[in-house]
Amino acid sequence: MVTVAVLPGPGQYRGMTKYLISFPSEAMVLTDEEFPIVSSDSHAVIEEAKTAGVYVFGGGIQEEVDPVLVSADGSVSTRIYPGSELTGGFTVLELPTRKDAVEWARKIAVACRCPQELREFGYDPAS
Repeated sequence: MVTVAVLPGPGQYRGMTKYLISFPSEAMVLTDEEFPIVSSDSHAVIEEAKTAGVYVFGGGIQEEVDPVLVSADGSVSTRIYPGSELTGGFTVLELPTRKDAVEWARKIAVACRCPQELREFGYDPAS
């Protein structure tokens, strides 16, 4: 008898799926007066996600610190992959459906005053 393992496809995992909700820093265009309001509103949505038990991790990329590329031999280079520039903020949430992820992305978009990109992490039973 041969057993074949089949990993579930997108949206087919039996449990929760992790989603990346993010925006590049240039998408958030705020006045000095708006910034503290947006900060408060966005923190309120994150607190809501924590209370709901769906928050995994989030933060903003420290853009003043240059990224580096670390090779398998441990060498470090300031040359990163072409096109891999990463800026802005992100949130990782663990949710039961993509519909739920869209709703949380909408809440974050309202709070941050800018559209959010939504991506689904692939299922890995070891993570």
